[in-house]
Amino acid sequence: MKAEILAVGTELLLGQIGNTNARYLSRVLADLGIDVFYQVTVGDNPHRLDEALRAALARSDLVLVSGGLGPTTDDITRERLAEVTGRPLIVDPVGLSRIESIFRGRGAAMPPANRKQAMLPEGAVPIANPVGTAPGVLLEVGRQAVILLPGPPAELVPMTRDSVIPYLIDRLERSGERAVIRSRVLRLVGIGESAAEARIADIMAGQGNPTVAPLTGEGEVQFRITAKARGPEAADALIAPVEAAIRNRLADHVYGRDDDTLEGVIGGLLIKRGARLAVAESCTGGGVAWRLTRVPGSSAYFERGLVVYSNQAKAELAGVAPELLERHGAVSREVAAALADGVMRRAGTDFGLGVTGIAGPGGGSDCKPVGLVFFGLAGGGPTATFERRFAGDRSEVKRRAVAYALELLWGRLRA
Repeated sequence: MKAEILAVGTELLLGQIGNTNARYLSRVLADLGIDVFYQVTVGDNPHRLDEALRAALARSDLVLVSGGLGPTTDDITRERLAEVTGRPLIVDPVGLSRIESIFRGRGAAMPPANRKQAMLPEGAVPIANPVGTAPGVLLEVGRQAVILLPGPPAELVPMTRDSVIPYLIDRLERSGERAVIRSRVLRLVGIGESAAEARIADIMAGQGNPTVAPLTGEGEVQFRITAKARGPEAADALIAPVEAAIRNRLADHVYGRDDDTLEGVIGGLLIKRGARLAVAESCTGGGVAWRLTRVPGSSAYFERGLVVYSNQAKAELAGVAPELLERHGAVSREVAAALADGVMRRAGTDFGLGVTGIAGPGGGSDCKPVGLVFFGLAGGGPTATFERRFAGDRSEVKRRAVAYALELLWGRLRA
């Protein structure tokens, strides 16, 4: 079954509100094994809405439309569906009575404009709205189905849950098309998307069911493996060998899957070792500590985090020798190593991390430009230092430095 989601509303095109309905409906359909081939957004314009409806009916078996079912003059979805399918609009007396009773319950008479909400294209059936005044519409056109739902998510979600999903399940079972779509997301660090794709080029080129696609992630590469089958176990069985093949090719970079986070995986590795960690940060301003401590239960392995911006703070709190700061400067390999060693020693932990750099926009020089960051990592082996230069504004440099610091921790802990 090919599905299409059509969102109606000029406010969506203007960016005044986000199209959360399309995302929700796409997930619902994926869980039912229904392929969504198109998502379209159109404004409250009769001509363009007619075009969108005709295009959807020409290429899709199922069309889900959100928005345009209110009582105002720009709510035209119901009328345009009737026009496009060549059906007159008729009043649903049960629906009209319900709307009138809603207003009576508010101590008011129903405004004449709300009468249009009780109208349906001939042959359609209403979809109950337990929250608002606008019922949905279900119209079967031959082997196709068009479902109209109100735009407010507070109405669309319960209507989908209570009425649309049961209808679609029944339709799929009657047609023998019932299936499930399952996905597995592999999360990678320490490699770019192009380099990662090159390692699994043959896997991606030969895909069918399951499919493999790269995803955009913040500071990491992700690959989504998606399979469609009659049941979840069968879909998982299709995913498993492809996942294993990708992990084999990218073993040094895959840190987790699905909802795993790098900081969560780091926490798990520390717990497995029975180890504790402390960090001393300069240019990242506590960003590493924030990422690590947003994991529930992180107090079991994270002992402390220091923000040591000034040279005085580096010396007093992390134990960096003043002569080292004088000789090499605060932004140097030597100071990064001293921060890692010092915070580990003073905190009495098994691992220590130090970060120092120039986030910008000022403070750089020809020798030490903006974006230069040094990292020190102590514990679990000899103290090591790393140098990176990050592009972008101050926020981007800090974000990338935090991500790289976590990558270093993960690499040391998994060794």
